[in-house]
This record gives sequence, structure tokens and C-alpha cells, in this order.
Amino acid sequence: MTENQTWVTEFILLGFPLSPSMQILLFGHFCLFYVLTLLGNGVILGLISLDSRLHTPMYFFLSHLAIVDISYASNNVPKMLVNLLNKKNTISFVPCITQTFLYMAFAHTECLILVVMSLDRYVAICHPLHYSVVMSWRACTVQAVTSWTCGSLLALVHVGLVLRLPFCGPHEINHFFCEILSVLKLACADTTLNQVVIFAASMFVLVGPLCLVLGSYARILAAILRIQSAEGRRKAFSTCSSHLCVVGLFFGTAIVMYMTPKSRHPEEQQKILSLFYSLFNPMLNPLIYSLRNKEVKGAFRRVLWKERLM
Repeated sequence: MTENQTWVTEFILLGFPLSPSMQILLFGHFCLFYVLTLLGNGVILGLISLDSRLHTPMYFFLSHLAIVDISYASNNVPKMLVNLLNKKNTISFVPCITQTFLYMAFAHTECLILVVMSLDRYVAICHPLHYSVVMSWRACTVQAVTSWTCGSLLALVHVGLVLRLPFCGPHEINHFFCEILSVLKLACADTTLNQVVIFAASMFVLVGPLCLVLGSYARILAAILRIQSAEGRRKAFSTCSSHLCVVGLFFGTAIVMYMTPKSRHPEEQQKILSLFYSLFNPMLNPLIYSLRNKEVKGAFRRVLWKERLM
């Protein structure tokens, strides 16, 4: 991108136009949520690494989900917290584009990780005799690497299309981070291609995966109803319902953001929706998995017991 194309060297993040007292209140709440996000996902990662009983494909993918959630929140929230305390909330062009790239990469990767998690549950419940072959460690590693690679490549496409645009003013982003749709509004050129690619990518990483996930869980539900043991049905349903809660929170919010007419969602409402998948979802994911999962709670008790013995 040449110098005469990009006239703006920094942007102003408008964030939340509230009184100073309200911004301090939001800072306290968001800081608490961010700490809970780091703590909850960190505990999940620690338990999976320390407890050999959790060294299974399901928890292998859950550890990747925890890494994505920590990275996702850490990309957006620290800058938002700083801006809540500052009067002039500026961000340079390169850090802004970097933030956009990482945000898109982590979002795409989380979509794909949720899909492979649903595949893992489908094979475990519907084809248990083939589970060790289909979900071998090599297959799991390939699926995880593919999810990260595809997520990063898709984000690179979005950023590449943004970098071809000239930015000559205005330079105020009406958001709390460099969200791609808000950045595109500042371009001094036609952004139709960008919008089309965003919609196509949403079909690829949102609608397509969501259909696969719902199809998998429909088959899983039918298989659960055929299980003779009441304890087996309860355990299978508990695990899958946790996954569906996470899927519903993430995919639902993202589809509303990127696949519905923007006229229906004022900019302030879009900021609230962004908070859900930037902060609240990463914070709620470990709570959903730990509170509804006996294996995670059992691993937590075993780790605490080992610490006491030491």
C-alpha cells in the first residue's frame, strides 16, 4: 500500500460515549470479566494438561477452544479497558489492521474448532466402535491444524482486501476496537467487494458449519434416545447440551452481526453484540463446560487433592 493511498495514519476509537463515572464503572466490570476469562480458560488448560484422564480427543479440542478464547479476548479487551480510562483513544493504522486480522483469525478458528468438537461427539456416540480409528491423535492434530490454518488464511484475505483501500478521512471508528465493518466505513473507495467477501466467508464459517453442527447433534440426539442405560443417556446429553450452549451463543451472535441487514442494528447495538463474542462468550465457555461436566470437576478435585498431599 503506497503512501499516497493511505492518508490517515491513526484512528480514534469512539468506544462507549458515556459519562466519566459510567466509564469507570464499565472499566471495573469489564476488567473483572476479563480476569474471569483468563482464569477460567487457564484453569481448563491446566486441568487438561495435568490430569491424564482428560487426555482424550474431546478435551484436546477443548484446550484449543480455551486458547482461542484467551487470545480472542486479549486481542480486543485490553485496548478497550485502556480507552475507558483515557480521554483521547487513538490507535495507529498498523496496530489497528493487526487487531482486525487477529480478531478475524480467532473468530474463524473458533467456528471451525466448534465444528470438529461436534464431529468428535458424533463419532463417540453414534459410531463408538470406530471412535479410536476415526478420532486418532493424528486425525485430531490434522483437524486442529487445519482449523487454525483456514482461520488465519481467511483473515489474511479480509485484511488484504482492506489494505487495497485508501483511507483519507474521517478517522473516527465508532467502535471499541478495529472491527472490520466499522473500519470499512472509513474507506474512501467502493467497499462492495469487501462486503461480498465478508458475506461469502460468513456462509463458509458460520452457516455451513452451523448446519453441520445441528445435523450432527440431531443424529446424536436420536442415538441418545436409543441408549438403554439412563445414566448413559444422562451423561451423553449433559456433554452435548454443554456443546450446544456454546455453539448457540457464538454462532447466534455472529450471524446476527454479519448476516442480517445492518439497518436493523444501530451502531450502539452492534457494540453490545460485539461484547458478547469478544468478552462474554470467552468468559462463559469454561463455566459452561466445567459446571456441567463431571469429568472436569473430578479432575479439579484430583488436582487439589494432589496439591494438599504435596
